[in-house]
Amino acid sequence: MQSQIFRSLHWARISSPFSPLLPRHSLPSQLDFRHKKLRRNNSRTREWNRRSGSSGGRSRAMPSSSIDTGSSAYGGGDEGDGKSRLRNFKLNESTFLASLMPKKEIGADRFIEAHPEYDGRGVIIAIFDSGVDPAAAGLQVTSDGQPKILDVIDCTGSGDVDTSKVVKADGDGCIRGASGASLVINSSWKNPTGEWHVGCKLVYELFTDTLTSRIKKERKKRWDEKIQEEIAKATKHIDEFDQKHAKVEDPKLKRIREDLQNRFDILKKQADNYDDKGPVIDAVVWHDGEVWRVALDTQSLEDEPGCGKLADFAPLTNYRIERKYGVFSKLDACTVVVNVYDEGNILSMVTDSSPHGTHVAGIATAFYPKEPLLNGIAPGAQLISCKIGDSRLGSMETGTGLTRALIAAVEHKCDLINMSYGEPALLPDYGRFVDLVNEVVNKHRLVFVSSAGNSGPALSTVGAPGGTSSSIIGVGAYVSPAMAAGAHSVVEPPCEGLEYTWSSRGPTVDGDVGVSISAPGGAVAPVPTWTLQRRMLMNGTSMASPSACGGIALLISAMKAEGIPVSPYSIRKGIENTSVPVGSLPEDKLTTGEGLLQVDKAYEYIQQSRDFPCVWHQIKINQSGKTSPISRGVYLREATACQQSTEWTVQVEPKFHEDASNLEELVPFEECIELHSSDSTIVRAPEYLLLTHNGRSFNIVVDPSNLSDGLHYYEVYGIDCKAPWRGPLFRIPVTITKPTAVKNRPPLVSFSRMSFLPGHIERRYIEVPLGASWVEATMQTSGFDTTRRFFVDTVQICPLQRPMKWESVVTFSSPTAKSFAFPVVAGHTMELAIAQFWSSGMGSHETTIVDFEIVFHGIGINKEEVILDGSEAPIRIDAEALLASEKLAPAAVLNKIRVPYRPSEAKLCTLPSNRDKLPSGKQILALTLTYKFKLEDGAEVKPYIPLLNNRIYDTKFESQFYMISDTNKRVYAMGDVYPNSSKLPKGDYTLQLYLRHDNVQYLEKMKQLVLFIERNLEEKDAIRLNFFTEPDGPVMGNGAFKSSNLIPGQKEAFYVNPPTKDKPPKISAQGAMLVGAISYGMLSNAGQDEGKNPQKNPVSYPISYVIPSNKLDEDKGKGSSPSGTKTVAERLEEEVRDTKIRVLGSLRQDTDEDRSEWKKLAFSLKSEYPKHTALLAKILEGLLSQGDGGDKIQHNEEVINAANEVIQSIDTDELAKFFSLRSDPEDEEAEKTKKKMETTRDQLAEALYQKGLALAEIESLKGEKASALAATEDTKDAGKTDDQSALGSGTHPDLFEENFKELRKWVDVKSTKYGTLFVLREKRGGRLGTALKVLNDMIQDDSEPPKKKLYEMKLSLLDEIGWNHLATYERQWMLVRFPTSLPLF
Repeated sequence: MQSQIFRSLHWARISSPFSPLLPRHSLPSQLDFRHKKLRRNNSRTREWNRRSGSSGGRSRAMPSSSIDTGSSAYGGGDEGDGKSRLRNFKLNESTFLASLMPKKEIGADRFIEAHPEYDGRGVIIAIFDSGVDPAAAGLQVTSDGQPKILDVIDCTGSGDVDTSKVVKADGDGCIRGASGASLVINSSWKNPTGEWHVGCKLVYELFTDTLTSRIKKERKKRWDEKIQEEIAKATKHIDEFDQKHAKVEDPKLKRIREDLQNRFDILKKQADNYDDKGPVIDAVVWHDGEVWRVALDTQSLEDEPGCGKLADFAPLTNYRIERKYGVFSKLDACTVVVNVYDEGNILSMVTDSSPHGTHVAGIATAFYPKEPLLNGIAPGAQLISCKIGDSRLGSMETGTGLTRALIAAVEHKCDLINMSYGEPALLPDYGRFVDLVNEVVNKHRLVFVSSAGNSGPALSTVGAPGGTSSSIIGVGAYVSPAMAAGAHSVVEPPCEGLEYTWSSRGPTVDGDVGVSISAPGGAVAPVPTWTLQRRMLMNGTSMASPSACGGIALLISAMKAEGIPVSPYSIRKGIENTSVPVGSLPEDKLTTGEGLLQVDKAYEYIQQSRDFPCVWHQIKINQSGKTSPISRGVYLREATACQQSTEWTVQVEPKFHEDASNLEELVPFEECIELHSSDSTIVRAPEYLLLTHNGRSFNIVVDPSNLSDGLHYYEVYGIDCKAPWRGPLFRIPVTITKPTAVKNRPPLVSFSRMSFLPGHIERRYIEVPLGASWVEATMQTSGFDTTRRFFVDTVQICPLQRPMKWESVVTFSSPTAKSFAFPVVAGHTMELAIAQFWSSGMGSHETTIVDFEIVFHGIGINKEEVILDGSEAPIRIDAEALLASEKLAPAAVLNKIRVPYRPSEAKLCTLPSNRDKLPSGKQILALTLTYKFKLEDGAEVKPYIPLLNNRIYDTKFESQFYMISDTNKRVYAMGDVYPNSSKLPKGDYTLQLYLRHDNVQYLEKMKQLVLFIERNLEEKDAIRLNFFTEPDGPVMGNGAFKSSNLIPGQKEAFYVNPPTKDKPPKISAQGAMLVGAISYGMLSNAGQDEGKNPQKNPVSYPISYVIPSNKLDEDKGKGSSPSGTKTVAERLEEEVRDTKIRVLGSLRQDTDEDRSEWKKLAFSLKSEYPKHTALLAKILEGLLSQGDGGDKIQHNEEVINAANEVIQSIDTDELAKFFSLRSDPEDEEAEKTKKKMETTRDQLAEALYQKGLALAEIESLKGEKASALAATEDTKDAGKTDDQSALGSGTHPDLFEENFKELRKWVDVKSTKYGTLFVLREKRGGRLGTALKVLNDMIQDDSEPPKKKLYEMKLSLLDEIGWNHLATYERQWMLVRFPTSLPLF
């Protein structure tokens, strides 16, 4: 029977638009394979990606994989007879299917064939990744019928829902959900307490970007259908009106016609501005007497009415208890798992953040009973899914996720961990996560396998943690001829296997080899159901890692079955000492590690070694005479280190597991070691070493002085004299990159006639001459026919910095030349790695010839960072050219404002759940710091924390996470160690920073942590600085400096001027500064107008300006004599009166007693000052703050009464007369009078406004027009005002309209402040379209944060008009704009 996948193999080419064979640490949803500066938008993925012509910045890693959906478009060369034979290579169905899930390459197929019951049974693997879909193909059961997935956990907290709110059902069995929806409880659900925990979640927060995009398209189709239907109706109504009224002159008809037009305009605008924030899912949690249960209401996701009801949901519990999952809807096909924490107060809704994790799990363990060739490496193994990719950050890992994942792996007694995530690191084998991994490996005996990274082909590109941590087995990515022919569908496969071009290489910066072993780095494996396909082809070290992990699972399965103690130490030794080398050169170990994993050979080794102690030989090396730095290998990279012999002290320390017996294991331990050097003429070592438990040191001598320029790799390794068959017990890697010196002037280096075939790499090492700061390079290709793709990388290593990498992917469709420019650091060796992509040129028989020319440029300056102190004094810059003549053309721009903040609040708490309890028993603590900031205008801002940012693995702090919210609790931005810029509207904001650690002392020290808010200036507001040749030039206005030609050996100086004070920045906070960049040179071929932007020049440096306080003299105007027309007694009386009014305004009215006291004082003051407008306005304000007290009509009548008293206290004729005349702005007394009259006008307008609102509410409450209000309440007329009496007797035609016309005389009634009354007026007149238009205009006024009352009024209007689809849309937005609480961290 033909396989289903064989019948449908066209899927791989049509399922995704990705370019083929591109190395990525990425998600399927991301189309651009180039590196992107982050953050987690957000493109929100951490990537080790290829980027074109980029330099500097940080490279953030995501899953170490790429997606390959088609055959390569690039041909290749010919290696002679070997390849000629392969041109006739043909795949049959079986070999094709086998190539899709490579097992033969690592001997896994041979091993399982020989030992069918050692197929992973009894082994549990923890998958640290983006989440595993338990509904995915091949991940339901193991080969022996056991559940495949034992637990599914969201370690990041991105799916957490606050369910601390508890409600009880009413008599009809209904509860009010957290979204406000009425939910019907299924009567069959057991709930002894009757308490229902409720919460809600925007479903798009649980979906990937790809899935969200698909759902949005489907929902947009339905939206368009409904909105177009309403637009058609509105158009019809307008046409009917126009036909009926040929000429409209009557004001009422005009308003009706305007209303119809407004309805049409609103619909049209809504159709154009549709922004789907997604449906809201209501969640209900309860305890059924045995376990916590969860049900979801997903009606908002369903097309058909009645589908997705809460009562129809099959309740779930924590996955590990029943191993059940749900699906949100048929539309999304997205699997959801739930876990309940903290006694029902936290619900974790687990979905995957990308297909990556499911794919990885499938490679390691998938089982297809009917398609065994597509089984994963260890189909009998079980797994737990530990989601470390945070959905809020586009699947980037967080410290919280990593720590919780380790806790879960130990709790579930896992044997293995696979982690296909990583990033470049500042320090190797260092950090909080590494410390926890060491504990897990050394104490709990877990084997930790991780991807080495996809940042090759240059050396020293392995990432953390896989390639830099001693306790972790780092895996490189290998491609075999069968994989190339089958999985990648290349025209002509290579004659032998090789490492993928992009697979990261060692050594680490401290000399460790970096890559432990290699495994197949591509496979067709399961993907989540929401992708709407069963399997997908991906490649990357992310795929190599689970391949190796699955192979190790086979070994552990055998070891457990045969009673062999399982130890990560013995397993690592077994796989490394039996791997098959890939490549014939010693330095190939930096690419492939010890070689390609061989499961069957490793099994034989482990069997033979079962009686040897489980020991890891820790290597510590330092140069003789120096105590630091401590390294794990010898790495001689710089020119001075390669010119003479050096002596190194090597400390070998045997490490046993923590539970090892002192008497039975430590005391008897003794090994006779024979030391070998791979080349004793270069690396000399002693011959023998007696090693005991306490360790031993010895010296080696490295003499690179006679080596040729280029890369050289050697090893010193120790062999057990009594059992040499065991192979090396430890290795001391020695890597030497001897650089070429650049002696000619101008400094130019050429590499001519380099020949390339697919997969070939040329490495050159150059000592960057002193005085160089950038390179201009040219790459010329020739001699080929079909398209060629090249990777061009450069790497430099500087102390306490991540390797400085520049990279570019270059495609040549025909022989031509391309140019590059990138920065360099003088005095440090630069590796230039040029590689023809492994599949580029296959099928062609032409060799590509490359000529590469490098020209070094540089301008030396005396200040690498310029700080302008806020004074008017300029800063002198000394510049010189050491290599060749250069054009000095300085350019500087300040384009960001950075303002420091300290926390306004700090809360420290112990996290309650077991998911935050370390294996050591320590409970993790959390510190939440609250910062307040305000934006006067909308801006793009980014939080910046110098102490914590840009490090996740190489930091001793566990984790950090921040969220920025407005006064309505709407969250605008989230982030972690790599903050992103976010566009925020004008308003007040709160930033909460969440820090975790188990050491309270560390967190206590962080309670006053300084955080910067960095705001980008718009291009028009950026400040470009000027330069002068004289120190007084800025003041005198002469001596401007533009450019000059620097001659080697001669220094030149100029001054950089601080910003001028004519346009000071609107920031006066202490410590605020403007920041930007300054450059001094530009490309040699740059045009006259180029080079003005320093950040686009080859090299730029930081520049900052400390902003001085721009507050005006606060004492100005103080002490001036008051008006001479008033006596001291009069002024004193006014002060006493005003003080009494302030006291009245300050009184609380929370209780009945408070309100009684307030009324007494108000009555007393009104008796004392009966016509004082300020007092009467304050009384009105107090009444409004009281609330209605249950009797809304009476309360509104009191408001009307108070408003009328304010209105009657004002001489409106005098007020109108004043504003009809213009006052003299230079007349101080006239200005005082103007301010007083403006205040009076505002008090009048407020009284009229509040009176109008009260009249409208009374009318609404009584359900009749104002003319009929209170008709039967004659007995109450005595205490009412004239307006109220008229309102009750019907003598006034329309009090509301009369009041509105009066208000319109004084203010713009369509403004945000008073527009509500205008909306009510239009609504009273039945002109709902006009009312809605005015309301929309008020809402769009961004002078204030959104007001919930306005949106509630909008919902009411939409319901009244009958636009149900618009009302539903707005209700979903309400939970975005006005959430009931902030989300959980």
